[in-house]
Amino acid sequence: MSTADDPMPLASLSLTHVHYDPRDNISYLCAWLALIPQGLCVVYATLIWSTREIEIALLFAGQLACEALNFALKRFIKEERPPLMNGKGYGMPSSHAQFVSYFAVSMALFLLFRHQPENAGVKRRNHKPMTMLERAVWSVLGLGMAATVAWSRIYLNYHTEKQVLVGCMAGTASAVAWFLFTTAIRRTGWLTWAVDHPVARFLRVRDLVVEEDLCQAGWEKWDDRMMALKGREEKKVH
Repeated sequence: MSTADDPMPLASLSLTHVHYDPRDNISYLCAWLALIPQGLCVVYATLIWSTREIEIALLFAGQLACEALNFALKRFIKEERPPLMNGKGYGMPSSHAQFVSYFAVSMALFLLFRHQPENAGVKRRNHKPMTMLERAVWSVLGLGMAATVAWSRIYLNYHTEKQVLVGCMAGTASAVAWFLFTTAIRRTGWLTWAVDHPVARFLRVRDLVVEEDLCQAGWEKWDDRMMALKGREEKKVH
C-alpha cells in the first residue's frame, strides 16, 4: 500500500505521445503526421457544431464505427508490433492507417459521386462551384495524405508493412460500406425523415453540402448584402 512518503506513481496520457528519432528530420515529420487523426477529430467536431450538416455527422459516425472495428480486429488477431517496437498494444491492423484511409476514401467517394453542385462549372458573380476535375484533384491529394500517414507508421517502427496494408484495406472497406449504407438511407427517404424530425429541426440540422460547397453556405447572402451596402453608399455620394 502507498503512503504519504510513498505516493502512487503517476500515469501518462499517451494520446498524442509519439516516439521519434530527434536526429532524423524525416522521423520528426512523421511524428507530426501521426497527429493527423487527432486533428481530424477536432475538424469533425468543429464542422458539425458550426455547420450542422448531416453529411458531416454521418461521415463522423462512420469514422467512429471504423475505429470500433479496428479495436475489435486488434483484439481478435492479437498480432504484436514490430521488434524493438514503439507504442503499446497490438499492431494488427494499424489504427492510423485505417483511420486516414477511411477518411480519404470517404471524401473521394463524396466528391466524385455524391457532391453534385447546382450549375457545376458555371461561374456566378460571387461563386464558381467546383468542377469534376477540381474534385478529382482534391480526392487525389486526400489519398496522398492518407498514404503518407500510413507510411509514417512504418518509418517510426510502430507497425510492419503488413499491419499498415491491412489497416488501409480495412479503412477502405469501411468507407465503401458506409458510403453504400448512407446512399441507401438517402434513396429510401429515411435521411429526409430524420432531418425533418422535430429534434433535428430544433438543432438546426441541414443537408445542403451535397448540392453546394461548404464554404458557400451563407456566402452569397453576405456578398449580396455587402453589394447592396456599397450601392447605397455610392448613391449617397452622388
